[in-house]
Amino acid sequence: MAQRAIREYDSKAIFSRKWNKYFSGFQFWYNSALVTSGAELLQKANEHGFEWLKQQKLVAKPDMLFGKRGINNLVLFKINTPGDVTLEDAAKWIDEKRAHDTILHSGQKGKLTHFIVEPFTKHSDDEEYYVSATTVNDLDVLYMSAEGGVCVEDGWGEKVTEVSIPIGVNDHDLEHLIRANVPQDIVQNNKERFISFCTQFYRFYRDMHFAYLEINPLVMQENTMNILDMVAKLDDTAGFLMAEHWGNISYPTPFGMEEMTPEEQAVANADAKSGASLKLTVLNPFGRIWTMVAGGGASVVYADTIADLAGVEDLANYGEYSGGPTTGETKFYAQTVFDLMTRYDDPKGRDKILIIGGAIANFTDVAKTFTGIIQALEEYAEKLKAHGTKIYVRRGGPNYQKALIDIEQASKRLGLYIEVYGPQTHITDIVRIALQEGK
Repeated sequence: MAQRAIREYDSKAIFSRKWNKYFSGFQFWYNSALVTSGAELLQKANEHGFEWLKQQKLVAKPDMLFGKRGINNLVLFKINTPGDVTLEDAAKWIDEKRAHDTILHSGQKGKLTHFIVEPFTKHSDDEEYYVSATTVNDLDVLYMSAEGGVCVEDGWGEKVTEVSIPIGVNDHDLEHLIRANVPQDIVQNNKERFISFCTQFYRFYRDMHFAYLEINPLVMQENTMNILDMVAKLDDTAGFLMAEHWGNISYPTPFGMEEMTPEEQAVANADAKSGASLKLTVLNPFGRIWTMVAGGGASVVYADTIADLAGVEDLANYGEYSGGPTTGETKFYAQTVFDLMTRYDDPKGRDKILIIGGAIANFTDVAKTFTGIIQALEEYAEKLKAHGTKIYVRRGGPNYQKALIDIEQASKRLGLYIEVYGPQTHITDIVRIALQEGK
């Protein structure tokens, strides 16, 4: 499967075209504009079908394949304040954002070129829900939560219910699986609606050949479904079958990667062919601290922690490997990172630090991915030792005990310095430990 990320605007457009076929009993008011400048937005407001831009209060945000837009202060909206966001406000804000480079908390840097503008949806936190679907090995997995928004990732294990769905499941068994696993903390009078929507959401995901599809948050107000934020990847091997259904889809280059290094490009190519997520950005090829982080949310946490404790100039890279990568994919990713970190000495003559971190995995077999890392360590052991590399590991999840034992034993056999920690250690404590010991 070749996963290709698409813009939020395009994913919502597919929803809109197929809504009546797949989502019986629910309403979805599709009003969305994709623009590249304030002037284009003002012009679009005069076109047929976009009158709402002048009539409603608005929300504007970049549409460039990166998340955490709220955390990065890249969402324009106002709640219960005088002077709600108008068409003119949105146009001015877009031009301000596109006029200079933007640096995300992750360290990614680039120009904002595409923006999505939509009506503002007034709602309360208890109307927010979460739903997503992806493929893991030979199963589809549906994720559901009675809570939506930025807090979902922070409490994933406690807040999100996972349902494994066999490929080719019939409609009766599908609804039974979802009903048996629906989150218990959903308000009772909303439970049937949520079950019905999630059932239809999965059918839509499957039939439209999505590789990943996430709504967060989904705002459910009676039978009206408001899709506030959406992330989507298509299986582009199905493109010849789905051209009519998908419409005029583009596959943009992710933000900050318009000019990628050969290593970044190689990882991006591997990501496009994988059901997992493989991301790499080289921030400073001479940097002292290199990371291999499992999980998109964890990657942000580690980058922020390293920048706070050591200074952003010491952070060499940003990226993630997540979503159940194979042993071979993890080995390739590790080889790429190890090759980059052993090319140059630290300008101040200090030892290199390698952080192999992550949260507690949900479905990734940690032992399988660590087998790939160990294979890469065996290949690069001498180069890593030549740079005085000290390795700090923190991980949890399926088979994590075996993974930690394996990597510790392998590192000692290879003569590499390593410290290994499990989920009892706070997710970022290894950064503090590494920096204290490296003084």
